[in-house]
Amino acid sequence: MSGVAARRRVADGARLAARIVALAAAFAAAPAGPTAAAATTGAKCSGDCAPRIGIVSAFGAEADLLVAETRSRRTQTIAGQRFTTGVLRGNRVVIVLSGVSMVNAALTTQRLVDHFRIERLVLSGIAGGIDPARRVGDVVVPESWAMPMEVYWNRDDALPAPCGAPSSYRGLVVRENHVTSAQSGVAGEFVFDYRADPAMLAVARDLAPALERCGPKAMSAGAVDPKLCVAAQPAVVVGGRGVSGTAFVADAAYRTYLSERLHAQCVDMETAALAHVARANGVPFIAFRSLSDLAGAEGFNADVAALFASGLAERNAAAVTLAFLAAWHERAVAAPRVR
Repeated sequence: MSGVAARRRVADGARLAARIVALAAAFAAAPAGPTAAAATTGAKCSGDCAPRIGIVSAFGAEADLLVAETRSRRTQTIAGQRFTTGVLRGNRVVIVLSGVSMVNAALTTQRLVDHFRIERLVLSGIAGGIDPARRVGDVVVPESWAMPMEVYWNRDDALPAPCGAPSSYRGLVVRENHVTSAQSGVAGEFVFDYRADPAMLAVARDLAPALERCGPKAMSAGAVDPKLCVAAQPAVVVGGRGVSGTAFVADAAYRTYLSERLHAQCVDMETAALAHVARANGVPFIAFRSLSDLAGAEGFNADVAALFASGLAERNAAAVTLAFLAAWHERAVAAPRVR
């Protein structure tokens, strides 16, 4: 090899080495894409892979109050649905409006899990009251959620019997739901009660937010309109069972059945669907529901009118959700490894 050829080869090698170093530096400096971030964290996501609490509400008024309190907001649209990311009471969150219904709630929750790194789920909104001891404006935080309208329809029109009860194979028979997950494997498992996360419930039990009797629209000309206030001071009640279904319940007999046979606190059309998706994906959840009425009861009309006309329904649900998020953040700061 001539001296000229040798020098040329050395120069070519040096240029190749320099290019490799430059490319490596460029890759190192570039922000990690969704796949890289997911591989690093072990999380499932196809978009924003920062760890977040997913917050779902069914009505716009419920979600708007939480979005308004969120700092560093950014909005993105996925399949026509708007997701707002940011920081709420110290927690990284993503807030989304599901719309009413079990189908919408399930679809929205799965989209959250698919497109974001969701470490926990929170549902905030309004529900119908079932337990006659509860009042309009109370915020309930059930320990578990069930779907009693997932039934076998059989022979006659008797009210549904509890799952597994003797002589229950007449009329409507409440059944368990089949769920597959990484924990259950291909065979899956049958679930009736979807249990809220114990750690989140423990924080909720210590909450003492200042709930209101009169909504923001009750104040007029410097005075409070008593017609826009509920009769009793609302309270936060943690425990019991919530139920969800595809029907809007306005029937006193079915409400009594849900109360006496299933010991339900409230009924809605979203939470148990979110809970099902949460279990399938191994994500802890909790739900905060402000009671709008006693489902199917005539005597609650005055309070119901005050609750909705004054904006109190969504205000109290949001107040408890915000108090929970603040307490959850304090817990994480005090013991970061617990989270």
